[in-house]
Amino acid sequence: MEKVTDLHIECSIEKALNIIGGKWSFLVIKQLFDGTKRFGELQRAIPNISPKALTDTLRHLESHQVLTRETFATVPVTVEYTLTEKGHSLHPMIKEMKKWGTHWG
Repeated sequence: MEKVTDLHIECSIEKALNIIGGKWSFLVIKQLFDGTKRFGELQRAIPNISPKALTDTLRHLESHQVLTRETFATVPVTVEYTLTEKGHSLHPMIKEMKKWGTHWG
């Protein structure tokens, strides 16, 4: 019986990690906890992230309904990213990871 429970937990963790995505996702999500941001704002706020890595991360998070992308018909086009309810629900987990990293990092 214990094995089945462990297997279920592992699958749930794997599911969560697949939704969140790569290493940049946590930093993008963390920035969006403060509110809606544009691409350039995210890029400036996250040191060392390339435009391609940021684009890929944003697309991944959007495809998993963690954030929404809104486009405005300006010149150049303005694009804003906002966390969904699903994205905001990650806040307690990321806060705990931050505490853990401070303590053990």
